[in-house]
Amino acid sequence: MDGFVETSDVDPGCLSPDTGSVIAAERRRGRGVLSNASGRFEAERREPIDDGWDALATLEALRTNVHPEKPRSIITRNDSPDISFDRSINPYRGCEHGCVYCFARPSHAYVGLSPGLDFETEIFVKEGAAQLLERELSAPNYTPRTIAIGANTDPYQPVERRYRVMRQILEALARARHPVAIVTKSALVLRDLDILAPMARDGLVKVAISVTTLDPKLARIMEPRAATPARRLETIEKLSAAGVPTAVMTAPIIPAINDDEIETIMTRARGAGAREAGYILLRLPHELRELFEEWLTAHFPDRRARALSLIQSTRDGKLYDSAWGKRMTGVGPYAWMIGRRFEVVSKRLGFEKTTLRHDLFEPPRRTPRQLDLF
Repeated sequence: MDGFVETSDVDPGCLSPDTGSVIAAERRRGRGVLSNASGRFEAERREPIDDGWDALATLEALRTNVHPEKPRSIITRNDSPDISFDRSINPYRGCEHGCVYCFARPSHAYVGLSPGLDFETEIFVKEGAAQLLERELSAPNYTPRTIAIGANTDPYQPVERRYRVMRQILEALARARHPVAIVTKSALVLRDLDILAPMARDGLVKVAISVTTLDPKLARIMEPRAATPARRLETIEKLSAAGVPTAVMTAPIIPAINDDEIETIMTRARGAGAREAGYILLRLPHELRELFEEWLTAHFPDRRARALSLIQSTRDGKLYDSAWGKRMTGVGPYAWMIGRRFEVVSKRLGFEKTTLRHDLFEPPRRTPRQLDLF
């Protein structure tokens, strides 16, 4: 596939020579953030410096590199009291959509890479994910509960066209008649309607489409390689027409940037067929704080001070608070106002929760299958 480089047996810490200060616009064209600062676990911080010999000017544009990853398990468990699922799957590590606000960016530091441009250009593919899933679903003590996919990175990002990891996972879930909730901002989800529609008839799937803005220019700045707002509304419409329960995620809500669009987004999504809605206030964990401030300064210098002030007002004076019960919605008058606006429009438009079934689960057969004692 043009534009992708597949590598293996690579030391992840050696993948990004450009770290630190802002990378030239020509090199990061079509990318979200501006820089590639070293992750928080690195012993050194490196920055490109122009030595007068124009060495930086000769560097090529950033490309997307794909690396195979062989996980030992595929279902991730959590016991967080403020999210609606206790298990999830992430087919990919990193995301080429380039959303500047993505709270998953800091996870790239765990593999020695930058949460900045590395997160968008160094993508890890979880090989054998479907086989691992069937093995875990077939465990004797496994109890079915809805699996969330897309809660971290987008399962339908561009590399999915080639690697089809998400499709293979869906096929495994469909065979096992296992419930799944998907979050994406990609129209590529429509490719899998042949799987999603039959699952929907059995109450086994719902899909949430993230719509952060209806302004295509703002969307291009915030999430440069994701589908346009119009394409996402069209995706909601086509999923709904096929009988797939669909939700709209107005997430994240960014103070002074897209907070004036809540009602309009939800109204347009409801008209397209969305049954359910959700929102999350902007989260800025770890390295994401500096990346976001840098982005604000470059694109919205006139709104920077107001945006940061409002964010701090929702986080007890800080730019982020990871406390359960606060991290998703914030605190204070501004956060309260956002919550009330969402509640009012949800009630007016008739949004409701969609409940999935867990009683149809059929565990995959274990091969070779051990005979039952009784």
